[in-house]
Amino acid sequence: MIKTRYNNRKFLLAGVALAAVAPSSAWAEEVAAESSDYSGEIVITATKLNTSLQQASLSATAVSADTLKENNITDVTGLNGSVPSLVVAKSGGGERMVTIRGIGSETPENLNSQPGVSYHIDGVYIFNSIAANAAFVDVGQVEVLRGPQGTTFGQGSTGGTINVVSREPVLGEFGMNGEVGLGNYNLLNAELGMDVPVGETLAFRVYGNRRKHDGYAYATDVEGYDKYDLDDENSTSWKAMARWEPTDNLKVTLATIQYDSNTHGAAQKNVLDPSTDPRVLTQDYPGRSKVETDLYYGTVALDVGFATVKSITSYQKLHSEQSWDGDGLNAELFWDVTYNPLVYGGYTYDHVALWQSDNESWTQEVNLSSNGEGPFTWIVGGVYLWSKNDQYIVEYRGNDDVLVRPPLPSTAAWDDPDVQYLTYASLQSATRKAWAAYFQGTYDVTEKLAVTAGIRYNHDEYSGTSDSISSGSTPYTSGPYIQPSVSPGLSTNEWTGKLALEYKFTPENMLYASYTRGFKPGGLNGTSTSVKPPFEFEYGIQPTYQPEVVDSFEIGSKNRFFDNALQLNVSAFYYKYKNMQFLDEDAILYGEGTANAPSAKIYGIELEANYRITDNLRLETSISQLNGEFDKDYYALDPVDASAAQNAAGYPDWLFWSNYFAAVYAREGARSNINGNKVPKLPKWQGSAALVYNGEVGPGELTARVQYQYRGEFFYRVFNNEFYDTTPAYSVVNLYAKYEPEGLPVYFSASVSNLFDEAGVNSRFSDPYGSSQGFETYIAPRQAIFSVGFSF
Repeated sequence: MIKTRYNNRKFLLAGVALAAVAPSSAWAEEVAAESSDYSGEIVITATKLNTSLQQASLSATAVSADTLKENNITDVTGLNGSVPSLVVAKSGGGERMVTIRGIGSETPENLNSQPGVSYHIDGVYIFNSIAANAAFVDVGQVEVLRGPQGTTFGQGSTGGTINVVSREPVLGEFGMNGEVGLGNYNLLNAELGMDVPVGETLAFRVYGNRRKHDGYAYATDVEGYDKYDLDDENSTSWKAMARWEPTDNLKVTLATIQYDSNTHGAAQKNVLDPSTDPRVLTQDYPGRSKVETDLYYGTVALDVGFATVKSITSYQKLHSEQSWDGDGLNAELFWDVTYNPLVYGGYTYDHVALWQSDNESWTQEVNLSSNGEGPFTWIVGGVYLWSKNDQYIVEYRGNDDVLVRPPLPSTAAWDDPDVQYLTYASLQSATRKAWAAYFQGTYDVTEKLAVTAGIRYNHDEYSGTSDSISSGSTPYTSGPYIQPSVSPGLSTNEWTGKLALEYKFTPENMLYASYTRGFKPGGLNGTSTSVKPPFEFEYGIQPTYQPEVVDSFEIGSKNRFFDNALQLNVSAFYYKYKNMQFLDEDAILYGEGTANAPSAKIYGIELEANYRITDNLRLETSISQLNGEFDKDYYALDPVDASAAQNAAGYPDWLFWSNYFAAVYAREGARSNINGNKVPKLPKWQGSAALVYNGEVGPGELTARVQYQYRGEFFYRVFNNEFYDTTPAYSVVNLYAKYEPEGLPVYFSASVSNLFDEAGVNSRFSDPYGSSQGFETYIAPRQAIFSVGFSF
């Protein structure tokens, strides 16, 4: 019978060797698995084989639920600075751009593109990045695999993979855990979990969480509000899981995770905002963010002796409604910014009244993995994915006094009076069907030398419908104002895989070298972004964009020294990155979409170490040093430069068609070569360091932790605009203490995150749509939380 337990003791993954070198990072938790051959090892499941972290020939990090709690990490954004080479940057509309080693997603707010870092819950692929905010529900540990995962994951994992592992029901044992936390900004966090056994072979676990706090920032000029909260939280999540093991060779797991959030949305501060307080935004639109996710999945694992057959089935839905102040200013300020003396006019508002996304998808995977007897271990499998994404966008821009208009229904008539105020509207639907087959095996040539080889075939098909209008004009004279038509389809095929050598000098010291090819499929652009006659430009947005491919070369070493007191892992890598997908502007007005940057190179070094100073005191550290640049010509068009060029051409004139052609050619002339530019979201230095004490104090046990985190400067987009793209470095200090009285099932904890109230910039970006305004989003301010919990 397979039983998995999560131990609260921390296993050490970083060390003193790093603390003297640079700002460093700390971490990972011990997760002891009875099925592991390595006592006290961290076991990661994201490889689709229960693999010891120290024995895997890849760069990986695991963090437990305790570490998440100690650092007040409630979603994926909080992992910034904790995992080497990982950057999670906010974008418009509540999206999270997750990047590992500079590879992730450069196509924000595009429903057709896939992320470069695939996101999973218990091995189930999560299709939409907005749903990633809801993933941290009753977590056992979070696993981050760095680098392309070209065999068992293949598509969509050019940068790496994040797998959130749930806490499973415990067979044969009743248990409960709960916690209530209170903090500043009127924080309330309440959670309750329960394990209920039914005999010795069946167990259930239910868990619920309610979390809310006031906004970390506010808008000043929203009508009817003195202060309109932003960056607030109001979420409810729950999970139910059943675990059934009727025999020693059969395990069935069924689960559902539900999440509901309704807030005012993210604080996106215009870089031209005159307020010097980063938490005060001179804006006049009441934004909102509503996210609902439903995930249902089941796993069946049958041990047939020589191997285990596993089936993983999932069904998931997402409904998201986002709206925000697209200009990021009040009416007076936006008029001053947009006023063009050539046309004697400007705008008083640009507001995204609705950005609605609906996703429905299901997946089916079947694999067969060896049970580890003999020198050859292997896994073979196949996966099928189906996903349908619907997206509806309504954006208003004008110079009248009606600042807040409700979004038009998608079925609104072509002559609806509000159509004239639309600067952009789009109704799209994209369906993706994909299947893949893979095989990977490891052969122990000798007791010390092993070879791993894997291969995967990926097939993707895209189809869809789309229509959009710009500048408040619609071509229709009857029916709805927006009428989607069939878009060009796209089909791609790609082989990916892995080859690795590993050599064990001793049982505690291993060296590996690997080559991996990662692949992300191409996709569809909307009809408004197709190059149309009479314009014929060499560079322009096409109806489809190409797949991107990453060839990764990596060497690494995993070590333990001094009777396991020091654990030291180091890796170095070089990437050849082809056809990177990024959001580009078209010379034709109101045209933007995904393009391909032909080539880039990325390289770097990562180090994780942990030193047990005494039985009660340890030091945890990690650091990454990254570099990368584009190395072939491509002339891209920054929306900021495109807007400036068309304004200089006097567009729009009173008769806007009279200088439309001049504006298009002016925009085309604003293109610049990205050859030599830095790869986005690639901080040169990043890391953290933590000092942790655990021991008896009085009639109980004390755990205390102080952590320093640093994230370096980077460019947010491929354009490397010094003003709009430079995201500055920041550092934070976090404190945590927990006391567990002896003989009682209760504990008390206190934490202070961002001790010095650093207004660190999470991202600095130019909105790719609308008025191309630049924005900054900030990390959470200082937050103090006191919690009381129990567990038995």
